[in-house]
Amino acid sequence: MNFDHVGVATTDAKALAALFGDLFGVTVAHEERFDGMHVVFLEFGDGYFELLEPDPEAEGAIARYLDRHGSGIHHVALETDDIEAALETARDVGVELVDEEPRPGAWGHEVAFLHPKSTGGVLVEFVQH
Repeated sequence: MNFDHVGVATTDAKALAALFGDLFGVTVAHEERFDGMHVVFLEFGDGYFELLEPDPEAEGAIARYLDRHGSGIHHVALETDDIEAALETARDVGVELVDEEPRPGAWGHEVAFLHPKSTGGVLVEFVQH
């Protein structure tokens, strides 16, 4: 497995992308509307920052996260070549899964999340490109 991205919940993805562009010299690698969110991937060498902004009309996980916690790091994603095997390993070691099966994610990837109460308080995402 390799580091893929860190997900950052924000109320303004465009402004945060501009700030990170000025601050770190990064550029937008991909942008889309997905699952009630505006999603922006900023390329950082071998990984990305995924900026997650909820659509104003949408009720979803990121909107709820922002209401409870405010802007900040939402999750860490690890790339795997075999998401089914990664989920099976997580089950075998007793990790609680948010997603029992992979589901469609942003950028056309398959994703599955591990529950943070089983992973030291970190929401971990497996992503298969």
